[in-house]
Amino acid sequence: MRKTHLQPIGVASSDEKPLLSKAQKSFNSLIKQIGTQRALLAEWEHAIPRYQEKYTREFVPLSEALTDFQEKMVYRLDVAWDGKGLSKPEKSFLSMFIADMALVLCQQREGNEALKAIYTKHSGEDYDRKEAEGMQDIHAMMEDVLGIDLGEEASTMSPEELLAHAKAKMEQMAQSRAEAEEARRATRKKSAKQLAKEAEKESAEKQVSQSIREVYRKLASSLHPDRESDPLERERKTLLMQRVNDAYASNNLLTLLELQLELEHIDQSAIDSISEERLVHYNKVLKEQVAELKQENLRVEGEFKIRFGIDPFARLSPRTILRDLEIDIIELHTANRGIEEDLEMFGEIRNIKAWLKEMKKEMAQDVPHDLFRDLLGGF
Repeated sequence: MRKTHLQPIGVASSDEKPLLSKAQKSFNSLIKQIGTQRALLAEWEHAIPRYQEKYTREFVPLSEALTDFQEKMVYRLDVAWDGKGLSKPEKSFLSMFIADMALVLCQQREGNEALKAIYTKHSGEDYDRKEAEGMQDIHAMMEDVLGIDLGEEASTMSPEELLAHAKAKMEQMAQSRAEAEEARRATRKKSAKQLAKEAEKESAEKQVSQSIREVYRKLASSLHPDRESDPLERERKTLLMQRVNDAYASNNLLTLLELQLELEHIDQSAIDSISEERLVHYNKVLKEQVAELKQENLRVEGEFKIRFGIDPFARLSPRTILRDLEIDIIELHTANRGIEEDLEMFGEIRNIKAWLKEMKKEMAQDVPHDLFRDLLGGF
């Protein structure tokens, strides 16, 4: 039975060569970076489904229940505002917060005409007109900041659609500029220095490609399943060949080297004796692989934040997202209990008056206090 390679690849020092060359150190460093990025990607791939399951099972129902309580709170305070027992100053103070709460809930529950009516009643503004004007402002701001014309069709888009539209426009403009620059360069006569530099670059890329192709060919030659008569061995080689093909297609040099070690085509001494010229070629490929893995981790994290409504600038780790979610769930439980108690308490006008008096006192003393957040149960 063949051994399975478990130790990471790397050039090792020896008594004969105790000091590694610059290329060897770079090779080892890049291998280590790839391992770090691979591990991070694996952690995200493991954590996200668990987060999704817990989020759907526990967080979403609690969040929906909180929104229900918040809507009931708006209706409760609006009824109190219409009734007797509140002075004009108290009504004015309360109306401001009812309008703010109704605005947030209208955005959460699109098309709720009852909430829109309450917002209009306490703000003096039509909700649909305000939202349309807000989108026009966002539209104009994005055009000014990005320096592009988003077109008339963007005026009716949602914020999410507008962002996607702006991104597509910018990519289209960038591509057009790149094509124009390429056309300009093509018509411009190149100097001898430029031609020499291009030839050098082309030669280096060819050598890099050749280095990877040599590793691939050696693996493919020994693994070709059609040359195997034993059905079990043919199946094993077919699976290994698939791994080889996938690695070669994605320019994944490290995986190809790992497969060589796993299949005992090379050993540690072979790694240690890779020529300086070959290491330079390998390092170029490995740098690209590090960059690709970093970009993939950024993409996975970014999509995770968008999917679950997390601040795009928040610092996250796949190791802590479940713990963070658990904290959010506990806070939701607390918020639901608190607003449910407030709903019962606000059934009596004297409690609303006492609450308004306390809030006015705190605001007059400039005490840091988010009254609106309090009313919405902390979320």
